[in-house]
Amino acid sequence: MPTEYSGSGDPQRTIDLLWGVERRRRGPRPSLSGEQVVITAIQIADRDGLGGLSMRRLADELGVTAMSLYGYVPSKAELLDVMADRAYGEIAVHHDPAAPWQERLAALARQHWTLLLSHPWLLQIADSRPLLGPNMTALYDAELAAVDGLGLTDVDMDLIAGLLDDYVRGTARGAVEAAEAQARTGVSDQEWWQTYGPLLADVLDPARFPTAVRVGAAAGAEYGAARDPARSFMFGLERIIDGIVIFVAGDAASRTEERGSDEGADE
Repeated sequence: MPTEYSGSGDPQRTIDLLWGVERRRRGPRPSLSGEQVVITAIQIADRDGLGGLSMRRLADELGVTAMSLYGYVPSKAELLDVMADRAYGEIAVHHDPAAPWQERLAALARQHWTLLLSHPWLLQIADSRPLLGPNMTALYDAELAAVDGLGLTDVDMDLIAGLLDDYVRGTARGAVEAAEAQARTGVSDQEWWQTYGPLLADVLDPARFPTAVRVGAAAGAEYGAARDPARSFMFGLERIIDGIVIFVAGDAASRTEERGSDEGADE
């Protein structure tokens, strides 16, 4: 997938559009609402990816001239940032504050994964430069809030949020690639495995690859395919949460030990 980068447009216009800042500009007032433009752009990207989205294509879908779009958004670069942040608004970031922090983190990660599968074009926007809009900020804030008050440093909290987001994007990318493979080849993963599984079994020597043959056969029988992206995601998410639990507990124990050492030194 070709990669786009957030923040590639005019910085001031991008921030204004993301945060709804109105500034007086010369020229005729736009005849379209910003919501119309963004929703239509998202619909095009959902169907055809970012490669299928252009200002001219968007104008045609809206039934206006391409020039009229520039009254709302100066270029595709700013539009992509607004589209992405608008999509992230589909994540419900408000959860029961009394719920265990592990459940709150896992719920956000599951929603994020579902969002990326619903809008695969989001994966074409590199996350090395974060989206700076209110909805992406709300997700980040909710991830941090889930682990706030556990005694972690602010940097540790940021690293945990980054760990979850990196995991979600990586597994979502694999799931999207699997779906695209079926769409482009006309062959499902199950059909592919039914063809190649028996052929591979004929040439694999169990004496040479004993563990791979045994485990591969069990996994293939369980999934009915080479892999199950959704199941892999849930398994990995549970292990990551388990690891964060251990990290939090270890960090708390370390701080307790440090306090005990300091008290002993003062005596």
